[in-house]
Amino acid sequence: MEKNYLIPASIILSAVIIAYGWTSANQKLIPSAKDSSVSAPIVAQTVELPVVWGNLGAQMTSVGIIDRDQFESAYANRGGLNDEDKKLLDDSQNGKLIINQENSGILLNLLWALGLGNKNEILEKGPMADPKYGGAGGFASTGGWTLAKGNAMGHYGKHLFITLTPEQRALVERVSKNIYRPCCNNSTYFPDCNHGMAMLGLLELMASQGIGEDEMYKTALQVNLFWFPDQYATIAKYLESKGKKFQDADAKEILGVNYSSGSGYAKVESALPREQNQGGGSCGV
Repeated sequence: MEKNYLIPASIILSAVIIAYGWTSANQKLIPSAKDSSVSAPIVAQTVELPVVWGNLGAQMTSVGIIDRDQFESAYANRGGLNDEDKKLLDDSQNGKLIINQENSGILLNLLWALGLGNKNEILEKGPMADPKYGGAGGFASTGGWTLAKGNAMGHYGKHLFITLTPEQRALVERVSKNIYRPCCNNSTYFPDCNHGMAMLGLLELMASQGIGEDEMYKTALQVNLFWFPDQYATIAKYLESKGKKFQDADAKEILGVNYSSGSGYAKVESALPREQNQGGGSCGV
């Protein structure tokens, strides 16, 4: 993605979240009638992620990577923040993150701020810092973050919200290079849009709390299912057309370039009858 990436005005929140695998006792599951062409799809209404949020929201508002008033105002016309959303911003003893249809966009923004603001060598030395792009401030993940106090680049990689050991940093770098998102053609190692930056924040959080590589991939796919529900429904249909089941697929493979990158997804989509109204996240707040 080049520097002149067009930044949309708002996040499109999808109404239906389709999850096909890696279920746990922490999910509430119901059968889905949304897409009868996929065998026995499952809608995950609620997923408990394997990370404790703690006081990260309060930390981020205290340093200004999140302007508390601007953040709340951004949701005023979307129904406002509920009590649970406000706790993620204000409380110091939050437990494990819960993602569902209603809060997936809010978690996207919170994790976006975390990935953008946390000090990380990926931001300092990775593709975002390549001089050929004219500086890191021209991407959707940086220029599009309008909910900070001051310029977003004033917070870029400046805060120690999460401290990683050398081994944990290496884990985040390795995993980030294998996780893509259908809105772009870059991996999380090049977090040039909001979804990439948010995923980077989530990977850092998981690594810091001792989550292993396999579970990191499974969790990342669960989260991507909420952010790109229609795209992964299409991928599931493609796999089924090949005699495979989504729930049996390897999370790392599905998140890789052949399925979850912009170009990989386009090839998958082109192999199926074209459908209208494909939903997914935009790259704005």
